[in-house]
Amino acid sequence: MRSAGVVLHRPGPGGMEVLLGHMGGPFWARKDDGAWSIPKGEHGPDEDPRDAAAREFAEELGAPLPDGALVDLGEVRLSGGKRVTAFALAADFDADAIVPGTFSMEWPPRSGRHQDFPEIDRAAWFDLDTARRKITKGQLPLLDRLPGIAE
Repeated sequence: MRSAGVVLHRPGPGGMEVLLGHMGGPFWARKDDGAWSIPKGEHGPDEDPRDAAAREFAEELGAPLPDGALVDLGEVRLSGGKRVTAFALAADFDADAIVPGTFSMEWPPRSGRHQDFPEIDRAAWFDLDTARRKITKGQLPLLDRLPGIAE
């Protein structure tokens, strides 16, 4: 399985800041540290990862990807085997104005009822030290690659 996403970054008062989204749905509702992600999503083998990253940004946050040059951050492999290709983009974005896409799942489990949940229930800007605590463990290497690429 392949995903692509964008690490949006901007200068902040204490150094670089990155935009992360808190994962939606009941599993993540009461979690904070380790429950945030870059805006990303799955793509097929024939879709360009840059195109998929832009599409997924828009789907997850409800706004188009800001203009600018996407800088390749490479790929990480998550514990479940999914591969995530990520791109850095220097741009600002209003984290309070997101209109997230939704997904449907059976909830509660084995109840036969399906509910819709937001893919990302909120977004926020974090300095790199805080972002390292907030982001899922598998995506952490993407933040570690950012300072050298974004300078």
